[in-house]
Amino acid sequence: MNNSHIIAINLILLTLKFHPMLSNTLRSNFLKFYANRNHTIVPSSPVFPHNDPSILFTNAGMNQFKNVFLNKEKTSYSRATTSQKCIRAGGKHNDLNNVGHTSRHLTFFEMLGNFSFGDYFKSQAIAFAWEVSLSVFNFNPQQIYATVHEKDDEAFALWEEFLPSNRIFRLTDKDNFWSMADVGPCGYCSELLFDRGEKFSKASSPLEDVEGERFLEYWNLVFMEFNRAADGSLLSLPNKHVDTGAGLERLVAIISGTDTIFEADVLHLLIKQTEQLSRKTYQPHHPLGAAFRVIADHTRSLSFAIADGLLPGNTERGYVLRKILRRAVNYGKRLGLTQPFLADIVPSLVDAMGDAYPELRLSLSQIQEVVTAEEENYLRSLNRGGSLLHQVIKTSSSVISGQDAFKLKDTYGLPIDEIALLAKDHNLSVDLETFDQLEKEAKERSKKNAAKTRNLTDKDEAFYDTLSLKENSEFLGYTTLSCDTFIEALLHDSQQVPTLKEKQKGVIVLKSTPFYAEKGGQVGDSGEIFCSEGTFLVTHTTSPKPGIILHHGEVTQGYLSQGSAITAQVHCIRRTNISNNHTGCHLLHKALEMTLGDHIRQAGSYVDDTKIRLDFTHPKAISPDDLTAIELLVNEKIRENHRVEIREALYSDVMSSKEIKQFFGDKYGDIVRVVSAGFSHELCGGTHAEHTGDLGYFRIIKEHAVATGIRRIEAVTGKEAELLAHRDHEDLNEISLVLQSPRDQIVHKLQNVLEEKKLQSKQITELETQLVNVQLDKIIEKRQHIDDISYIVHHLDESESHRLQQYANCFHQRIPNRCISLWITRKQGKHILFSRLSNDLVQQGLQAKNLLEQLLAPCGGRWGGRDTFAQGSTDILPQTDTVNTVLWQWISTQLT
Repeated sequence: MNNSHIIAINLILLTLKFHPMLSNTLRSNFLKFYANRNHTIVPSSPVFPHNDPSILFTNAGMNQFKNVFLNKEKTSYSRATTSQKCIRAGGKHNDLNNVGHTSRHLTFFEMLGNFSFGDYFKSQAIAFAWEVSLSVFNFNPQQIYATVHEKDDEAFALWEEFLPSNRIFRLTDKDNFWSMADVGPCGYCSELLFDRGEKFSKASSPLEDVEGERFLEYWNLVFMEFNRAADGSLLSLPNKHVDTGAGLERLVAIISGTDTIFEADVLHLLIKQTEQLSRKTYQPHHPLGAAFRVIADHTRSLSFAIADGLLPGNTERGYVLRKILRRAVNYGKRLGLTQPFLADIVPSLVDAMGDAYPELRLSLSQIQEVVTAEEENYLRSLNRGGSLLHQVIKTSSSVISGQDAFKLKDTYGLPIDEIALLAKDHNLSVDLETFDQLEKEAKERSKKNAAKTRNLTDKDEAFYDTLSLKENSEFLGYTTLSCDTFIEALLHDSQQVPTLKEKQKGVIVLKSTPFYAEKGGQVGDSGEIFCSEGTFLVTHTTSPKPGIILHHGEVTQGYLSQGSAITAQVHCIRRTNISNNHTGCHLLHKALEMTLGDHIRQAGSYVDDTKIRLDFTHPKAISPDDLTAIELLVNEKIRENHRVEIREALYSDVMSSKEIKQFFGDKYGDIVRVVSAGFSHELCGGTHAEHTGDLGYFRIIKEHAVATGIRRIEAVTGKEAELLAHRDHEDLNEISLVLQSPRDQIVHKLQNVLEEKKLQSKQITELETQLVNVQLDKIIEKRQHIDDISYIVHHLDESESHRLQQYANCFHQRIPNRCISLWITRKQGKHILFSRLSNDLVQQGLQAKNLLEQLLAPCGGRWGGRDTFAQGSTDILPQTDTVNTVLWQWISTQLT
């Protein structure tokens, strides 16, 4: 290779390294195009919807506008454009198993879109799409094709203004009709396709291109003009809407001229990073090519989901996220990546997409912490599960039972395809029918558990839609705690009723209300609703959907009827305490950021009248000194007695402000409330103190972990903080009396007591060692031998279970070479096993943990440890003869 070749290659590498991502340019130009045509640029909503239980993840640009299309919400704009973060990896829209094995499937993707809410319709939407295709995407018009619904003559005629009729195709409902559900808004759609040439298919038209590789769909225009009734008939909508979606990754691949989406832009960058980590070269058509594609895609899904506030878990979205991570780990193993590696890829993603999505930059350390911890846990499970799988394979004659396969997957996280592949290698099959049934049952249990924690189900939503309400409830609680109003509806046992009688529990909906409904981490108000006929005690207040405020409680006297004029009165003292604590939560959040760093992000909160609970991103426990500094800083701001200022602003005016804290997992409306309390500025819809001094005093109760990379602080203000300080004072006085020491010498006295205890413990240990050695004289006599190796299996009484390790240590001090010991006892209903090997056997390759694996894997036990010593437990212990046989066979095998 000559110098000119080397220079050329270096120039290419520099270009790849420093050339801006095409996706960033394309995204920006798309949004600017529509913004210049009176569209409001609306930020992407999170990858999981907060108020839509019908879907696990945001899977289309229109998701955040669903209630607008359904006429349940209003916006200040009639035209919008977005670049929406989407995940398709669960529920009805699930691409997970296809990712890596096709040229187009992704779990994470971006959807560019423009929307019209009763503004322009087909003519303008089609004209915009054509102009964007030519001026933004720079497509050759000769390579563009369109499809329309077979009955949509209007769209066909509109496309004829730009395309010859032989490049416009009429298709059926299957391909060109869109609906949100079985009933409701729906309409024809029109797709745009790009001809990538004969390289991808010899098909001469989209109708012949069954796989869609040559004539690649890049944009779908949906025209919502009908309302489908329950009988299937289509009625015209009074307001017609437009919803379009163009996949950014497909557009990048088309413009870049690459065969697939994985050879261009961000995904290609992540594949290059995986090449460096694995020291293997990506070859698209090689069997290992799928592993590179899976890792690139899954890294994006995981990073964006965690940045939006989602964490891997055992239910619903968290479970899907955990599946994505484990799938990436499994494919990483095929590339030789046997240690956690995803955190090393994330920075490349953040560099490429962090400008467009700043939540990635803010969450970088948390993303890395979470994925690394999850990988470590999974790899440990794989090590244990893999050993059990091999044991199952050994004991299976021709078929691995569905029960065993399900246990391996459910308990140890081994994917069923991995189990099937290993089984095939040993000429075994898997009872997939039983496995599928067990998995189905587990999913049903998970759904039932999840339904208990969901705020709103489809059935609930349908019920609230049928409430006889003239209009939405008006919330007055920012300015008053009492108002005269009317009862709009009464509910009892989920049924609308005309009257609630004495001692009946129920729900009241008011025309207007001062009661704050639980949301944003703030608990709902309590109080009374009363009139001359009766009194209703409100225990809590909720808002299951926008515009509906529910007052839950019980009639304590008389009765209340629909339409009655009433007075609604919030419990003033409780509301004041809640408001003070909410302001305290804001001050705490800011103090955390100033003390620990700008990586701090709120991950959840709960505020009631007695306490503050704040969850936030931080990789480790907070030191006592930092906790003191945080507490002192909050109290400093309380003493400064800043006025808490609340103002309304357009979200578009404050969304890019670095000073005003907002939460990327939240969805904001057009108008937001900015709450400023001294050094704290946040978007917040809750109630607050008038001055920071109203809080009086702030104390931290405790700080602890709630999840990987998530910490929690619990704190109190005002009277509760004073009571806590008083209890601490009393506790110190009591300790002083018990120790018979002045308060200023308590620490010194405790140190002396602990030193005495340490000395006594040492003396007890020495006496116990003497006792153990006396017992060992008899135990050593029972040793058995295989060649020059001696071994012992000894059962200890449960009363001596705490000396298990002591027996082993003393035994090996007296028999230091060529020796193996196994000690067995019972503790809290379980059999405990402890194995110990002499150092010379370990150097020869023997491992104590492998011995326990042979003994405990067949009976479903657990084990862990090191090469020299290991400990395990099991509910069912094999017979003594079996234990001796397994030990003898294991030693014999190790020696050959």
